[in-house]
Amino acid sequence: MNEANSSPHQFPNKNQENRGLRENNWCGDKPYLSVVVPLYNEAGNIEELHHKILTAVRALGKSFEIIFIDDGSTDKTNAICRRLSPLKLVTFRKNFGQTAAFDAGIKNSSGEIIVTMDGDLQNNPTDIRLLLEKLGDGYDVVSGWRKKRNDSLMKRFFSRSANFLRKILIDDGIQDSGCSLKAYRRECFEDVDLFGEMHRFIPALLKVQGFKIAEVSVSHHPRRHGVTKYNWKRGVKGFVDMISVWFWKKYANRPLHLFGAGGLLIFWLGILSGIVIAVARFFYGVPMSDKIWPLIAVFLVLMGIQLFIFGLLADIVIKNYFKVQGKMNYKIKDIAEKLEA
Repeated sequence: MNEANSSPHQFPNKNQENRGLRENNWCGDKPYLSVVVPLYNEAGNIEELHHKILTAVRALGKSFEIIFIDDGSTDKTNAICRRLSPLKLVTFRKNFGQTAAFDAGIKNSSGEIIVTMDGDLQNNPTDIRLLLEKLGDGYDVVSGWRKKRNDSLMKRFFSRSANFLRKILIDDGIQDSGCSLKAYRRECFEDVDLFGEMHRFIPALLKVQGFKIAEVSVSHHPRRHGVTKYNWKRGVKGFVDMISVWFWKKYANRPLHLFGAGGLLIFWLGILSGIVIAVARFFYGVPMSDKIWPLIAVFLVLMGIQLFIFGLLADIVIKNYFKVQGKMNYKIKDIAEKLEA
């Protein structure tokens, strides 16, 4: 079905849609590829973006679906999307953020392979082929690497600073976590829910679960329409989420080792401080009535006890979490059994 055959003002009806799926190799049962794109006030980019994605995925010769998520846009983004076909459009009631949009798009997709990308035309849909080729080498996740960035100096500075901190804290093995152009196998998202600004750290979360991560160099174009949605607030949120990912990577299965060990260390520091103060007071006659050190020693002891108790409670919560979810803190890739002939 040609795009011109659908109504310019609304989505095609069910029969038209089903006919369009067959003629465009956009299979209704289970497409091979799902392209997920969040949009927020991208009216100037949508039609060209849809055309480029459609051209790129048709050239692959695989069944596909294209999913746009309107993240509460206040311009004509939604109206323009409704003129495009083939397209699945998920519309938010208000702006919930890019991570929420990615989560909704992924959960409303059905392809064996899920490709995510930005809606600002800075990612090139023709690079999808590069991601799929790398997936074919046995990887579960392939992330795009924008070697030659076409962003402002300030945006590049914040991005490189975030990448530096990410390598120190979580080290997911990729150069450019901020690139939204990524390809995933569907099983990657069986137990993953995205919150905050977590979309940047999906490879890190999946690496913790044992999935194989790779990266390929992709092109990056300057923004021609609209304005960037990145600001310092998103940077702060991203840093907080980075700490969360670090915790899940290092201590999600053993929080007592973090809080308990820290609590014991602080507790004994307080005890030793108390001993030193007692020795100074009773053996050397150092007056302590006008000193703050006794209060500090008591504070350290109490804080150490509280941290240790917090670790015990966190350990109970984590165990209950896995129990309620009906899963364990490990992933089994496969089980092979060979019987005697």
